[in-house]
Parts: sequence; structure tokens; C-alpha cells
Amino acid sequence: MWAGTRKGRLAIVAGAAAVTVIVGAVVAVALSGDEEPADRPVSPTRAAAPPAWSAAAGRWLRSGTGMRYDGTMTVGGRPVQAHLRVTPAGSATGTLTAGVLRADVVAVDGVTYLKAGPVFWRDYIGETRHPDYYAGRWSKAPASLPGFDIPGVLGPKAITEALTRASAKAPTEDVNGVPAYRVETAGAGYLLSKAAPHRLLSVRPAGRHAPRFAAAPVVAPGTLFAELRPRVAGLGGAADPGLRFQPGRLTFHNCDRNTNGCTVSVPATLSSPSGKVPSGARAALRASITSQGRPLGACRTSEPVTAGQSLTLRCTVTSGLWRRWVRRALDNPGSYPYEATAHVIGEAVGVKDVPKLLSLVDRERRAVLRAKSRTPGPTGASRPDAARSAPPPSP
Repeated sequence: MWAGTRKGRLAIVAGAAAVTVIVGAVVAVALSGDEEPADRPVSPTRAAAPPAWSAAAGRWLRSGTGMRYDGTMTVGGRPVQAHLRVTPAGSATGTLTAGVLRADVVAVDGVTYLKAGPVFWRDYIGETRHPDYYAGRWSKAPASLPGFDIPGVLGPKAITEALTRASAKAPTEDVNGVPAYRVETAGAGYLLSKAAPHRLLSVRPAGRHAPRFAAAPVVAPGTLFAELRPRVAGLGGAADPGLRFQPGRLTFHNCDRNTNGCTVSVPATLSSPSGKVPSGARAALRASITSQGRPLGACRTSEPVTAGQSLTLRCTVTSGLWRRWVRRALDNPGSYPYEATAHVIGEAVGVKDVPKLLSLVDRERRAVLRAKSRTPGPTGASRPDAARSAPPPSP
């Protein structure tokens, strides 16, 4: 983090600036298998065909309308209730609840996002320095949410792929009295009923504090997509806590006697992660201008981070508050101090990227609803979709 001030005197006003930068980290969880050492020759082998029951379970998942998951996870050493609905392709919507606190969750195109208040970010996510940078807006899910790779662990598509590696001698156990096969992967353990159609009963993501989810089919996919789409539509400008920047000196441009606006400029350099710039990395500038504690307006902008890792971000405050304040200064000559506060953070989703994400959601929605009208697929018609799944089995 860097902070500082600068003062100068213009024809009418003097300015000062302060810049802060948020730090954080995100760890992506991926499913992977063991690899042979590079120096050992590997003989070509033919993979054994998956057992008939796992192939049937995969067909059941692929032909369905999605899955609902309910369970308890540990975040920041405290229990949090998770309720999620996941489409066949792995998009998801749901909530995390901790007492009276609530966080909304959405996943699309393989990435999970969180939207919560400042107390949740501070007490459960561990963002104690600047929870306000993330509160009330969508942000990429941070590493402190264990086992929370929703598309890669809970998505029916990902589970189907995992089932292709199931052993013909898979271990068995009871899930709330139902005999089940257990399939273990690097990312999670899956429990599926031994009886056809081999329904998914429970998911246990890997990790010491990972949640244990009870699973049930989504009965009303229309309501799932009705909640999912507006959340995806609001992802423009979502923050990325995994990107950290070192900002330079804040400067003002074209502010003196300008009733049309005041431009704030901040150079910034990507400081973490080091090395190659992550694909799609973006930097976002959020700035506000005040005069003796009185707000004059705010602005924001974002730009992609190039291979050189450095860029200059500029945004212009054009509010009516600024215009009226400058007119008043012009009519009454004197000293009118003002200051700008700005911070540079990572951005996960640019505003221009949202239409592409919405097209993914709309395309799957049409396919799922069309399939539901033709084939039964996984259902749970004996109970409404709003009902909670049975509690997950104890470890």
C-alpha cells in the first residue's frame, strides 16, 4: 500500500491527492491427476472403460436441469450455511448465510463471484484493511472460501467427467440410509446411489474446512435462470482481489476554472502476481473529489494490463456538484481547496465482457428448458425446488 498527498495552487483552487491500493490473493482450484516423472518412460496403456453405473449416472446428470446443493462450510473459523443451484454447464446462483449476514453467489464461465457487506468481508473473508473496496459489489471469490470452485467441483459437466475415471471396485457407504458408491477425485468426493438411475446424493469438496453438500435435482430450472441472469448482468466492474498494484503519483488535469469536469490520473504497475501478466487481467481506478469534507463527485475507469505490467488510469468527475462548486468559485474569487482520493484494484470483469457472459446464460437456458419439455431427466417432483435437501452425511 502507498499513500501520500500533494498540494499546489491553481488560479482559484489548490489541490491535494492521496492514493491507496488494496492487496489480496486468489487461488484457483483445478482438478488434476498424478503425472509420471519426466525421466521415466511411459508405456502406452488403454484406459479401462468406466463401470456401467457411472456411465448411467453421467447420462442422468447431463440430461437434467441442474443440481441443488445445501451444506455447511467453515469460513474464517466460523460456520456458514451454503445454498446453491448449479446448471448442467456449471453456472450457479445461491447464497451464503452466517446468522443475520448474507452473501450472494454467482458463477459463470468457470469463475465464481461473491457479493456481501463490509462485515462479511471483514469477519469471514478476512479483508480487514479495506473491506469497503469490495462491500456491496461483485468480486471474484477469494481463496479464503475453501473448496469453493463451484463450476469445477459442483457442476454436473465436471462431475460427469470425473465419473469417467470411476473404478469398477469403487468403495460404498450409506448416505442417510441409502447405499451409495463413493468416487474420489483430487477436488472432491462424490456419493451416488447404487440403485438406478444412480442419483448424486452428496459432494464432499477436498480440504480440511471444505463444505459437505447434500445434493438434489433442480425441479424448476426457470426460477434458477431467473435469478442467475440478473446477477450475471451486474458483473461489469467486478473486482479481482488476486491482482495487486503499486500506484504512482496522482495528478489533476484540466481542473482549473473548468465547469465541465476534473480529470484524475494515476499510473500503476502490477506488483502481484509477479512474472507473466495473467490472461484477462485488468486494473480499475476509483476516484472521488472533495472540498473540505464536502463531496464534489466521483469517477471510475478500468483498462487491461499489458505485458509491460504498467499503465496510466484516468477518469473525469463531471457531476453537477463539481460544476456548481466551480461556478461559485468563479463568482467569488478566493481560495478553494479540494482533494482527490483514489484506489487502484484488480478487475475481474470488464463492462464490455458482460454481453458475452449473458449470451452463455441465455443459450444454456434455452437448451435446458427445451430439454425439460421433452425428457424427464433428473427430477425431484416429490418436493418443491425451494425445499432444502437432506442434511449431508457426517464425516
